[in-house]
Amino acid sequence: TRLPGKPLADIHGRPMIAWMVELAKRANAGPVLVAACEEEVAEAVLKAGGNVTLTDPDLPSGSDRVHAALEAFDPAGRYDVAVNLQGDMPTMRAEDVARAVAALRDGADIATLVSPSTDPADRDNPNVVKAVRAVDGRCLYFTRAAAPHGDGAIERHVGIYVYNRDALARFVAAPPSPLEQREKLEQLRALEMGMIIRADSISDFPKGVDSPPDLEAARAVLGKSYGDGLRTSERAGTRSA
Repeated sequence: TRLPGKPLADIHGRPMIAWMVELAKRANAGPVLVAACEEEVAEAVLKAGGNVTLTDPDLPSGSDRVHAALEAFDPAGRYDVAVNLQGDMPTMRAEDVARAVAALRDGADIATLVSPSTDPADRDNPNVVKAVRAVDGRCLYFTRAAAPHGDGAIERHVGIYVYNRDALARFVAAPPSPLEQREKLEQLRALEMGMIIRADSISDFPKGVDSPPDLEAARAVLGKSYGDGLRTSERAGTRSA
């Protein structure tokens, strides 16, 4: 409601979902599959070279949508890991996606990313989800409250999940948990189920695009990298000529 038609929002001549398809391809994690609810978005994905599955818009969560899309795309179960990359984070770096995939280790059911912040505004903002981790990277809790208590940086949760496929199936089959309903954070269901979530830390926080100002900020960031890429190509072309 804050940004109608968000997946198709124009960023330097391409819809945002096309930027996300390109980002996912550069991560080299496997086939890129977009779970879409609208035909227009599906067309944009196919044009960008991605695979697409139309999913029920009434599914209750992103994890349910990922599971439905994966079952339709791969009913034979060839792939045993699913990377849930949000469709509205075009400033995320491909190497950070790969970093999240690498964090799915040491018996973890789910992996994700966090990014530190010492900004008091982030600590006190309930829209900034904080992760509380053990020293080995295991996630102990996620909350909208200021946590952990005391001095030092908080760790902001980055909206990416890497699932073992069987863990994803168990997760979507379970009902919403009490803490999940209270905090409005679905990853708490996994913790209440006894699943292990492991997180790696990245320095640059990729803010999602949820409003017109967010879109302008993404255009500014991507405009710089897009321009730098063009200049690099031009220089390379001059040398090769």
